[in-house]
Amino acid sequence: MASNHNDKAQFGGLPIAETAALTRKVTRLSVATAVILTALKLGAWIASGSVATLASLADSALDIVAALATFLAVRYAAAPPDREHRYGHGKGEAFASLLQAGLVFASAALVGQEAVHHLIQPEAIKNESWALGVMAVSLVLTTLLLGAQGRMLKKAHSVAVSGDRAHYAMDLISNVAALIGIGLAALLHAPRVDAAAGLVVAAWLVWGAVQVFRDSSEQLLDHELPDGARAEIVSRMTSDPRVRGVHQLRTRASGPYVHIQMHADLDPTLSLEQAHQVVVSAEKRVLEAFPAADIIIHPDPEDRAEPHGGAFAEAEQHAHDAKA
Repeated sequence: MASNHNDKAQFGGLPIAETAALTRKVTRLSVATAVILTALKLGAWIASGSVATLASLADSALDIVAALATFLAVRYAAAPPDREHRYGHGKGEAFASLLQAGLVFASAALVGQEAVHHLIQPEAIKNESWALGVMAVSLVLTTLLLGAQGRMLKKAHSVAVSGDRAHYAMDLISNVAALIGIGLAALLHAPRVDAAAGLVVAAWLVWGAVQVFRDSSEQLLDHELPDGARAEIVSRMTSDPRVRGVHQLRTRASGPYVHIQMHADLDPTLSLEQAHQVVVSAEKRVLEAFPAADIIIHPDPEDRAEPHGGAFAEAEQHAHDAKA
């Protein structure tokens, strides 16, 4: 049951107002951290000329853009549905996450280019202690931000904040690489070590960008909720014996919202009014676990309903579920 709890916590497990408050708080912290780190690293790079510091500076500068995009996206995503967007604005978070991935790719390209140049034509590092001090401060601030983001994501799902956290996790690794590169370059009087550290950071940034791109793409392509969440939905639906079963269950996440639709097999002797009451009660049970859900339930008389057609025919869905 632990996995089910985690699934609920991540997908529609909190009311929208509470999720919005959490995401607003953590995204403000992200923007502030990015601005402070960029200013510190700019000073350190000007003083030292370190490629590893430049690599970290480039990433932090793009962090400001990414953090601002996330800051705006989580607010847009939490907006209620309107006339033009009947399913809400949740996909705005996934678009912000894609932007983050693109910025990380751009950062990696710039850093990689500079690192290769300094490998070919190495330049001595100046004021190593200043650069090392700034990178150490960066490590502390980034670690604190990651902790705050992690605590928020345990309570509510946000693909934008998740992408931002992945980006800062890459920053943490890049800061460590920069510290090692600068320290070894100063100790061994080998500036190419610093350039090599910058190249390692660039490669790590590419890997992080791929992960962020994959996660945001899953939401944009309407990937199903985890098996634990789907099992919880079915369990709550069928806790009433008048609901004999559930089929054609479809789920997807959209920012802070989840969308759930299904067909419920009901006792065929129920009147229309009784069937309506059963469906409403079932919907309330599901909402207890997924308060940020938009739920559509189609009642079917058990063993008496004709298969439904349409773009995603019921027979095809049954065949898919059987293979799964």
